[in-house]
Amino acid sequence: MKIAVLGAGAWGTALAAAAAARHEVWLWARDASQAHALQHTRCNERYLPEVSLPASLQVGTDLSAACAHARGGLLIIATPMAALRPMLQALPADQPALWLCKGFEQGSGLLGHEIARALRPGVACGVLSGPSFALEVARGQPTALVAASDDAALADAAVQAFHGDALRIYTSDDVAGVEVGGAVKNVLAIATGILDGMPQPGLNARAALITRGLAEMTRLGLALGARADTFMGLSGLGDLVLTATGDLSRNRRVGLLLAQGLALPQILRELGHVAEGVYSAATVCARAQSLGVEMPIAQAVVEVLEGRLTPTQAMGLLMGRQARAEPLSA
Repeated sequence: MKIAVLGAGAWGTALAAAAAARHEVWLWARDASQAHALQHTRCNERYLPEVSLPASLQVGTDLSAACAHARGGLLIIATPMAALRPMLQALPADQPALWLCKGFEQGSGLLGHEIARALRPGVACGVLSGPSFALEVARGQPTALVAASDDAALADAAVQAFHGDALRIYTSDDVAGVEVGGAVKNVLAIATGILDGMPQPGLNARAALITRGLAEMTRLGLALGARADTFMGLSGLGDLVLTATGDLSRNRRVGLLLAQGLALPQILRELGHVAEGVYSAATVCARAQSLGVEMPIAQAVVEVLEGRLTPTQAMGLLMGRQARAEPLSA
């Protein structure tokens, strides 16, 4: 199969490298100097410095050539969420695509499939998501993902492209559910990092926060037309547990540093990579509010990120909430 991956960050590079062992893969980079370095050093020094790229992986900056390469195969968009709209606009009008980015678009508050539906009605699209750190995928460590699309052929193409000994691909037609899980878990990972960075709370509190965070994620998903069972799968509970507890999680790292008292601008400078939860937290809460969905944990994250509450104050606010029945939908 011929595959093009558009975006040479950590996740795009890792997925392209994983597929290049069995397929003809083109990795598109926006920056010419980065593309030249990737092609000649066979290493992504900025994002995956310890991983060697397969010799068969082609790297270039010609977007039209990358799309043409994937015609009849599979096109993957591996940009941050902020770049999804312009990337979709730059593609051939009839070419199907899956994307890897997770989040709600700032400004519009839309999920990826809602953006695609508005820009390219009737063209097959979807998302490849799930609990995955790019470094582990690039190393060939076992990983499971879900390809979600209304178009079964496109989801099946993702299986053909990536399913193998170290990478297992499941399929779903619940695009909204998979996207909500991928977006909200980043915000909840910041919350868990904040909690874990505080001196007192402990593991009991972490378990409670993750579980109640899953309830918030599910409520928002149901309001957006998703199915409840999706949130018990890879793109819901699976991705939440990984991102909230894994040491490779950038969003968790943001929370840990906030709990230490560092200012957000300093944290982002030190991080050096995109932490999507920082940019999507306010948008998640705004979308939830517009739907009448209560998300107290996500809102507490926004208050801390925007400097209106300290981590200690946010924890006190959450613990002071009125008792209620426990079901996930409540």
